[in-house]
Amino acid sequence: MSEQQLQAGCYHCGLPVPPQTDFQLLIDEQQRRFCCPGCQAVATAIVSGGLENFYRFRTDNSVRPNSRAADFSAFDLPEIQAQLVHRDATGAAQVALLLEGINCAACVWLIEHHLGALPGVLSVRVNASTHRCQLRWQPQQITLGELLAALAGIGYNPVPATEGRQQALREKENRQALMRLAVAGFGMMQLGMVAVALYAGADEGWEVFLRWLSLLIATPVVLYSARPFFQAARRGLRTRHLNMDVPVSIAIGGAYSASVWATLFGGGEVYFDSVSMFTFFLLLGRYLEMRVRHRNGIETDRFAQLLPLTARRRAASGAWETVSLRQLRCGDRVEVASGACIPCDGVVRDGSGGVVETLLSGEPDAVHKEPGDEVIAGSMNTDSALQIDVTAVGVDTRLSAIERLVEQAQQEKPSQVAMADRLASRFVGLVLLVALLVAVSWWFIDPARAFWITLSVLVVTCPCALSLASPTALTVAIAWLRQQGLLVTRGHVLEGLNAIDRVVFDKTGTLTEGSPQVEDVLDGNGQPLPAAHRVAVLQICAALEAGSSHPLARAFSGFEGARQALNLKQVTGQGVQGEIVAQGAGDGSHGGVYRLGKPGFVGLAATPPVGSGQWLLLGCAGSAAEGEAASGGESRGKSRIVAWIRLRDSLRPSARALIADLQARGLQTELLSGDDEPEVQRIARLLGFQRWQSNRSPQQKLAYVQEVQQRGERVLMVGDGINDVPVLSAAFVSVAMGGATDLAQTRADSVLLRSDLGVLSRALDCAHLTRRIIRQNLAWALTYNLLAVPLAAAGWVPPWAAAIGMSSSSLVVVANALRIGRR
Repeated sequence: MSEQQLQAGCYHCGLPVPPQTDFQLLIDEQQRRFCCPGCQAVATAIVSGGLENFYRFRTDNSVRPNSRAADFSAFDLPEIQAQLVHRDATGAAQVALLLEGINCAACVWLIEHHLGALPGVLSVRVNASTHRCQLRWQPQQITLGELLAALAGIGYNPVPATEGRQQALREKENRQALMRLAVAGFGMMQLGMVAVALYAGADEGWEVFLRWLSLLIATPVVLYSARPFFQAARRGLRTRHLNMDVPVSIAIGGAYSASVWATLFGGGEVYFDSVSMFTFFLLLGRYLEMRVRHRNGIETDRFAQLLPLTARRRAASGAWETVSLRQLRCGDRVEVASGACIPCDGVVRDGSGGVVETLLSGEPDAVHKEPGDEVIAGSMNTDSALQIDVTAVGVDTRLSAIERLVEQAQQEKPSQVAMADRLASRFVGLVLLVALLVAVSWWFIDPARAFWITLSVLVVTCPCALSLASPTALTVAIAWLRQQGLLVTRGHVLEGLNAIDRVVFDKTGTLTEGSPQVEDVLDGNGQPLPAAHRVAVLQICAALEAGSSHPLARAFSGFEGARQALNLKQVTGQGVQGEIVAQGAGDGSHGGVYRLGKPGFVGLAATPPVGSGQWLLLGCAGSAAEGEAASGGESRGKSRIVAWIRLRDSLRPSARALIADLQARGLQTELLSGDDEPEVQRIARLLGFQRWQSNRSPQQKLAYVQEVQQRGERVLMVGDGINDVPVLSAAFVSVAMGGATDLAQTRADSVLLRSDLGVLSRALDCAHLTRRIIRQNLAWALTYNLLAVPLAAAGWVPPWAAAIGMSSSSLVVVANALRIGRR
């Protein structure tokens, strides 16, 4: 659509713009006109979601929305939801939002409980550090627009959690915080000078003037700088929940109101300087905490960088065309120039060179890619141009899957965080009760000091440090583990690593590289097959393994396409079965039903030839013409041996050191594999395992781990592949290898993105340090309050000193948590 066509009418729907209307919005650095508030609201939703390129690449006008609908109904439009909403296998919808106005853990509690009570809402997870909200709901019962309106109704403005919007929100939050801090700082300094004159004993005329001057300076501090405290307190009281800003607001509002009364009607003392001072120090503490949160957020967002807006796609005519990324479909072929970001998941078809996957694996070195190799969206092509066949785009890419896993981990609350949140909420109620008792007591002791001592108690006991103790440390730890190559996808991982007793490993693809190579192809008598027959057997195996995600299927790469297999069936932990169509026999009359896997699965009582490695048996039943021509194997009734295939998979270089380190820590280690006994025994001896089991089916693995855990042990399971999905789900803590299937990764509590198993040792060290830091933070926060409350109640802590103490307590907690990243 041309620019002239777009400008002829409404920028959104193209209809004529009525005269004497002025609905405009800045898009692409130009003021665009709209025919009605509905179109303007839709455009606002698109732009605020970072989707303004929708207008650049659309091919027709959009449908005009119902102008009577609420503004948030724009988010229910299909073109908006296609980019923001992800639907899982159950049909539930999921969206990531950024929320403006979150100040503390109590805000998180309020949001989760308010939305959680709405019909159709399945889960609400809010991260106080990143201000992100993960919503999951049933779209048949409630719409996204209604959910956003519910959020706005309690004072939290929701926007889509795109990276651009996240950065814009950080910049806006930083500007506002600096402005409020500057106003409070200016007021504190000026009021300090005025207070010197008042305390020095100015005569009556000057005293009245200086009090009014103090009122003039202090008013912007209270109404502007302290506004976030009042807003948060009002939200909490409206929903009948005591948050941390309630006592702070009472303290600031009460001191200011009492001073205003003394200024207007004379008599009593004014404490405008104290109000400004503890407002400044409160804001300073929150600003420094915000800067730490922003830094951690930027570090987390590194892997979620924006993909290119366009891609070069081969058209039906064979020519290359530039299209929007949203126009790519599976099966398209794209060209990625040297130095460009790969826009999709795919398979290299032409060209070769290095691809840097630091964004996903953390490893800085380029990985060499050849035709047939897989590439991932978000990685960088460093060498010559590559032609790639698209296999996944948008929300289906591995990059998007990892983003969702990270969001899930950030929103889940470990028990330490949940406990601290509950403790802080109850602590506020206790603080108000203590403040009331202090006020009553001092009213009888010294009424003139009762108000200000109560004020100090309210300020000094604000439980900010208590609520920051756990989430700050966990956020830093998870970000550090992500840099090391361990992607935490469940919130309990760091807690769980401190409690495990036993570590159970799968073999193939976990302790080994997961890239087996064919070493021998033998006939039923254990004799090597001729070269032509060997190739034919491997082509049959490749056809049977087509589409399989099991690591053993990779052994037959390079032999695909020569044979066709129909009616494929995979039996987990046993093998694969399919009907092979012979070359040149399209009707399949010379084919047969083939099975590849363990001898018992193939249906033959055969013993593998002598030799180390993993042996697979290829057998044929039914029409055997194809098998006879291919192998010359020995017939055994209706089933016969076609070939024995020996595979060899090399150990990961870091496996031996990891097992030794775990045993040195006093942990039980065990190898639990579905492979045959000779190979499992060989690997166990090489790595130093004292306990190992072979020929274990997925059900037997699951039953064994459940039995161990029922005895009171906590198991860390490390596995790869679809065979390990049940046991990964059941283990106390689980780790999936980076090459694992998507299903295994989503069921696992964490994903190892690197090939270095030594990351698990560093993860255990990080978990132990994080636990120690959290305990130190909680001990400090509780000790501080236990010491500060009696001092404030005794009248030894003025309000401004109480503000400094409370802010300093929070900063100590944050600084202590940052030690995790430096370690």
